[in-house]
Amino acid sequence: MHINHLLALHREVVLTSVEIVSRVSGDDLGRRTPCAEWTLAGLLAHMTAQHHGFAAAARGRGGELAAWEVRPAGPVEYAEAAEDVLAAFAEPEVSQREFELPEFRASFPAVQAVGFHLIDYVVHGWDVARSLGLGYHLAAEVAGPALRIALAVPDGDGRLQPGAPFKPALEEHDSDPLRRILATLGRSPDWS
Repeated sequence: MHINHLLALHREVVLTSVEIVSRVSGDDLGRRTPCAEWTLAGLLAHMTAQHHGFAAAARGRGGELAAWEVRPAGPVEYAEAAEDVLAAFAEPEVSQREFELPEFRASFPAVQAVGFHLIDYVVHGWDVARSLGLGYHLAAEVAGPALRIALAVPDGDGRLQPGAPFKPALEEHDSDPLRRILATLGRSPDWS
């Protein structure tokens, strides 16, 4: 997929997540999430830190660990972090950059790193929506590319390690792309 098309899809996914997170109130922060180890407060802190970290990586500073620091965050901090990552990904030279991603202990071409971030926010957008008891709609133009990205994520024992971004894949026989993405990445599409 061409990087410009991927960046447009990424922008749509991140903006959808901002709209969902904007519905979070202070009373919601203790809610459970499909990420078993996190409450909604912990998930928002993680999501916000990842935006800042990927923004730093897009600007050639992914190795600066302070950019990835997880701090408490609510809807305002999340929206600011989303603006930061979208601005960083829109910089003219971003498509030629290598993104240093400390959690993987490696650097990746922009197209691959943007794909990582996109799929993470499809799933985390759904996580937040489900935590709030809301539906989540994956736009048709995003569904196919996002499913291809999800299917490319290696499955196996690495997903059982502490801190693994995804759990082992679950069986899913439905043809719905969102359900397949979620199951492929270890989420139960029926979580409530």
